[in-house]
Amino acid sequence: MKFTIFQESRIGKRKTNQDRIAHCYSRDSLLMVLADGMGGHLHGEVAAHIAVQYLTHVFQREAQPTLPDPGIFLSREITQAHHAILDYSIEKGLREAPRTTIVVCIVQDGYAYWAHAGDSRLYLLRNGRIHVQTHDHSRVQLMVDQGLLDVRSAAVHPNRNRVYSCLGGTHVPQIEFSRRTPLQTGDIVALCTDGVWGPLGNDGMLRGMSRESPMISVPCLLSEAEALAGDRCDNLSLIAMVWREGEEENLDLTHIVSTQTMATSDFTTRMDSFQRIHPAAKDIDLSDDEIEQAIREINIAIQKFSK
Repeated sequence: MKFTIFQESRIGKRKTNQDRIAHCYSRDSLLMVLADGMGGHLHGEVAAHIAVQYLTHVFQREAQPTLPDPGIFLSREITQAHHAILDYSIEKGLREAPRTTIVVCIVQDGYAYWAHAGDSRLYLLRNGRIHVQTHDHSRVQLMVDQGLLDVRSAAVHPNRNRVYSCLGGTHVPQIEFSRRTPLQTGDIVALCTDGVWGPLGNDGMLRGMSRESPMISVPCLLSEAEALAGDRCDNLSLIAMVWREGEEENLDLTHIVSTQTMATSDFTTRMDSFQRIHPAAKDIDLSDDEIEQAIREINIAIQKFSK
């Protein structure tokens, strides 16, 4: 495989960052996963962290160097991540299970497979256009589908952040799966939370992702979304991958990943862990012990469901 990839997450104007993002690749398979946690003190980020870490952990176990069936992997393991979150909430005696959106993409053998629940999105950009975009599982999107709202009104609707499908919570998630989609050289696959696409809209996403490299486009897009959102800026997270397979010789190979020489059992992973609380939010600062305890409990929940 040959691709360029970059990810970044920012806290915005919130007191904590409940987003989690990761990418992981073997010699012949690539996983990208993004989650936007929902819930009170610590719980939203725990739900997102369980989902992302669980999927990354199982991918590392099974993609050696390819997954037997990426579609089955998505179906089975996203459901297992949901149950791991529920198990965590039962063990902790929580009145309400923490919740998280999820969007996951696997690239293997030149094809992309993805699945999502909630309003975190995947965009596939091709030849300067949005070729595919996931459909939000939100109340406002349902109103748009029914002709009760237009897109402009939906962007400012007070219930625009209410989703009807997610991992965790009291309802079984409605997970939507893509078809197996062949990738073309130069295709851009972008996964992002509503903190990014909300302020920018599709036009802003398309314009921003058209820059030459995700190392440039991702930070620029996050900064633009932050500026547009102002004091109401949500957490912002974005992973962008440019598919380079089949590309002619490049003048600059600095940031291009080529997995050809990797051993079949090797993996490269980048996952953001718990971040310190926003400096201005001293009233809810987490102690190191509290963070370490949360990580231990997350690992226990993941180990139970990844056997």
